[in-house]
Amino acid sequence: MDGDVEGGHEDGVAPESRQSPASPQVPSSTEKGRWGEALVARHLHDRGWTILDRNWRAGPVELDLVVRKGRILAFVEVKTRFGAGFGHPLEAVTPRKRKEVERVARAWLRARGSGELRGGVLRFDAVSVEVGPRGAPRIRHFPDAWRIGDG
Repeated sequence: MDGDVEGGHEDGVAPESRQSPASPQVPSSTEKGRWGEALVARHLHDRGWTILDRNWRAGPVELDLVVRKGRILAFVEVKTRFGAGFGHPLEAVTPRKRKEVERVARAWLRARGSGELRGGVLRFDAVSVEVGPRGAPRIRHFPDAWRIGDG
């Protein structure tokens, strides 16, 4: 029908979704987190780790990465920060977050069966991704960052 426009706006674009070329869209915290997780997955893979799962969920909580290298099965929590405004990334791996990750890790093991752990070592790793003003990411891997029940 004449006069109708897609989305009810003259140019078919909702006003809240328009942006000027001078103001590029800033990625959401979820997008930044996914970017950091992908970077860490590649980093670990390049160092001999096999990625078994990414973003595996049990309810609202997810495991960022589940990886294996030899006998080690590691549940990896990745924290990404752009700039120093929110403190060190690992400050966000609070006792509450560790308990959530432990709970979801147990669910993952139940879902995958005990074969994934048979004869192996289970651990919880943390990896920080810090992006400074020049944009170069710094990845730091903290193996065995905590044990079940630490807290």
